[in-house]
Amino acid sequence: MEVKVMKNILGENDKFAEENRKIFAEKNILVMNLMGSPGSGKTSLLEKILQKISSEFKTAVIEGDLFTAKDAQRIENLSVEVVQINTSGGCHLDAQMIKRAAESLNLDELNFLIIENVGNLVCPAEFDLGENFKTAVLSITEGDDKPLKYPLIFKESEVVILNKIDLIPFTNFNLKNAREDLTTIHPNIKIFETSCTKGDGMESFCEFLRTRLISKEIAL
Repeated sequence: MEVKVMKNILGENDKFAEENRKIFAEKNILVMNLMGSPGSGKTSLLEKILQKISSEFKTAVIEGDLFTAKDAQRIENLSVEVVQINTSGGCHLDAQMIKRAAESLNLDELNFLIIENVGNLVCPAEFDLGENFKTAVLSITEGDDKPLKYPLIFKESEVVILNKIDLIPFTNFNLKNAREDLTTIHPNIKIFETSCTKGDGMESFCEFLRTRLISKEIAL
């Protein structure tokens, strides 16, 4: 009985996701779903990304959190349009939430929409939001065992960012093992190594985003 309920929930979500995807495609907006654990550095990464590309491509952010608008305020300080979604304890964003949030944005002016999902390595991976691709953030401080413990989020993601790479000397994180596990789960996954505090790897990831944005404009 529980399995049937879950299928119904996901089926309803997928309907809204397809509606979102159609709208975003019509408006020629590239949409990234940014996922990861609390404290993995998603918002810090987002700040660095916006500092590098928001002047080139009109960008907006949908910020998901259980409570408070602290992360959204950080994005707003960069003069980037942001919509806050508080789930009041819910562990993920769903497609209907994104549909409602997007209605408050001027989609005709946007090139790029970034959705920062609720901090969680499980639930967000199960819900299609109508995005073009998912990016999972794994911080060095979480340990190199996480890909095999939580495989779905890495299987569903086109990109994984290994963040806080500057902390490797102070941990027992095995970069080789983590890379091998990630490619076993998803052979074609793109892996970037970054440090928000040092700035390492950010230009490489932003260049990947620029390429996706430009190719989407050409494709449509």
